Amino acid sequence: MKSPSSLLPHLEAAHKAALPLSTGEVARYIPELANADPELFAVAACTVAGELAAVGDGDTELTLQSLSKPFVYAWALEELGSETVHAHVGVEPTGDSFDAIIQLDTANRPHNPMINAGAIAVTGLLAGQEQSRRVEQLLGRLSAWAGRPLTGIDVPVYLSERGAGHRNRAIAHLMRHFGMLTTDVEGVLDLYYQQCSVLVTCRDLAVMAATLANGGRNPLSGEQVLRAELVDPVLAVMFTCGLYDAAGSFAFEIGLPAKSGVSGGILAVAPGRFGVAAFSPRLDERGTSVRDEAAIRHLAAR
Repeated sequence: MKSPSSLLPHLEAAHKAALPLSTGEVARYIPELANADPELFAVAACTVAGELAAVGDGDTELTLQSLSKPFVYAWALEELGSETVHAHVGVEPTGDSFDAIIQLDTANRPHNPMINAGAIAVTGLLAGQEQSRRVEQLLGRLSAWAGRPLTGIDVPVYLSERGAGHRNRAIAHLMRHFGMLTTDVEGVLDLYYQQCSVLVTCRDLAVMAATLANGGRNPLSGEQVLRAELVDPVLAVMFTCGLYDAAGSFAFEIGLPAKSGVSGGILAVAPGRFGVAAFSPRLDERGTSVRDEAAIRHLAAR
């Protein structure tokens, strides 16, 4: 790993600019996430040359939540192929919130893999019959993106999501009705909740974003995590759909493919240059972290 000295001044400036923002609230629809400390805040970046730095609470763990979606989508594209995946999920933005009760397209598919319905459909394609093996594979895949072993699932968050996930259960049963899910609904949801509950740090998110920026090759480990030709499809969906009903304004004003999660994380990708991530549990009404967006906006302008 190269020296972080050139990154630190930019990260410190972004952190300083966003820290005074005190609006937004922690996510409450998942009971365990309501216990998050709203004052946690971190900003991190990793270049395609392997320069990594973070300021603030960069080593504090958070659960991936919807930040997992681009990486599980990438896994499905690589393992199953684009034709199979896109027979079950589209690539069109919806302008709806992340957990909207599904409006299917003309082919009876969820519109894209970044909303809950589409992500559950993608997880359903991967779930199969050997769920314990799939969890192990999931952790292995995510570890490759992060460049270090990710072995932790936040069990209280996982159980909290599983217990309170009636909306996702309704979405999954609707997709089962329309043939977009062909395996056991509860098994698919269980794997989905586990992928959402994997523990990472803001540093990890920056490395994962930098791996996308680097054509699918992890800049720390050197491992080719995703075939280069599959990176652009993932980035395209992140750009148009990654922030749900805020995706258009983020793309217009900041101009980077990005993904948010209700645990308070955002990652963004500058292709060929760097990945950046931020973590603050204070969310606006669209589920986007107020401080994260301000920090990434500051960095993107530099």
